[in-house]
Amino acid sequence: MAFCNKLSRLVRQSENASMIGSLRSFSAEATHHRFHQETHNFLEPENYIGSWEAPSDPKDAERKLAQLRRDYAKKVKVYRKEYIHEIEMLRVEKQRKDEARLLAERAANEERRRLKAEAAKVRAEERKIADEEFRQTLIKERAEKLEIWKMMGQKREEKIKEREKLLREQSSLWIEPKELERKITEALVDTAVL
Repeated sequence: MAFCNKLSRLVRQSENASMIGSLRSFSAEATHHRFHQETHNFLEPENYIGSWEAPSDPKDAERKLAQLRRDYAKKVKVYRKEYIHEIEMLRVEKQRKDEARLLAERAANEERRRLKAEAAKVRAEERKIADEEFRQTLIKERAEKLEIWKMMGQKREEKIKEREKLLREQSSLWIEPKELERKITEALVDTAVL
């Protein structure tokens, strides 16, 4: 405790930043100690220091010295109780802050999970809508292709009919399709000019 008092007086009296920097290296929790040193109220030096006057009677001196020791022990006991109480209050405050931080983190995690679940639902809805649009597009394209194939088939049939009609108009002698095959075979067999 005496070391802490000396150290705190040294910190209060010294305004040199390098000295504070070197004091920080004394402990791993420099910020806690610095905060404690800045906020702690140190006691004034006791008035019994340097107040000893040697009595002429040795028994009286022994009695005064014993009284001085008892008073010192009582004051140290009170200071220790205050110190223990202060440390306990700091521990309780730290525990309260930790619990508040954990509660805030838990609430933030729950909010993040809720937002993540909502985002997943939105993405699922969008995916469902996109799949439905894709399905509708496929159905529409298939219908268009089927229509195109039907139209192409009709155009082919129309071309064939037009060719046959043109051929009928151009031909003075029309040969039926059944007769055509027979005539071709006859023409091949019989090489005579028609």
